[in-house]
Amino acid sequence: MDFNTGNKIVHMVRRPLTAEQRDRGRALGRVLRAARGPRSAAAVATAAGISLDTLRKIERGAIAVPAFFTVAALARVLDLDLAALARDLEQFGDGRIAG
Repeated sequence: MDFNTGNKIVHMVRRPLTAEQRDRGRALGRVLRAARGPRSAAAVATAAGISLDTLRKIERGAIAVPAFFTVAALARVLDLDLAALARDLEQFGDGRIAG
């Protein structure tokens, strides 16, 4: 209960990730890391407007379902076609990048 408004607070519970989502996240990380090539992670993260820690976690698959706009920003910086990226990752489940 929110004591300021008297409204009931509903807590959102995140469902555990499926094996397909984890596999897709690792695949996304590999694709992004390969596309980064010799560029530093710090330079790519800065250009995409995300933290270096976030980029590193995405690249190693620790963030299996990154936010859409994060993926879009990285695709822009890495000159990846977002639609092609999504098609490439469809083999890992239902085709959703950000579950």
